[in-house]
Amino acid sequence: MPGSNIRETKFGQMTVGQLMEKEVQSADKDSKAELLANYMMEGFGSVPIIDSEGKLVGIVSEFDLLKALRKGKQLGDVLAGDIMTPSPISAIQSMDVPALIDILQNNHLIRVPVVDGSGKLIGIVARRDILRGYLQSGS
Repeated sequence: MPGSNIRETKFGQMTVGQLMEKEVQSADKDSKAELLANYMMEGFGSVPIIDSEGKLVGIVSEFDLLKALRKGKQLGDVLAGDIMTPSPISAIQSMDVPALIDILQNNHLIRVPVVDGSGKLIGIVARRDILRGYLQSGS
């Protein structure tokens, strides 16, 4: 759960691993966009796309789904692999908060997937997680 060990850490020294959500709904390239839309209604506004080994290969956002709808497509007929952004920007657990803020701001992102050293999806971190960390740290 985000927020663990936060009170003992100064805000500027926090890491992505302390702030990230560890339970992430993900999908594979063959998942229907309609399923991704359902995931987004239940959780986050984007769904990481992983391969059979759990490695991050793409991401589908609400914007990607809206683009497909605007083109007149039915989400039940669209595959994640057809609309995903391949090789998305991601973070690693040990990254510090200032570097994460830079990534989010410089790329106009709301959230980024978190991967381990081999590229396997291990979490997701959003702007609100940073703000929550700040408030919980007492900084």
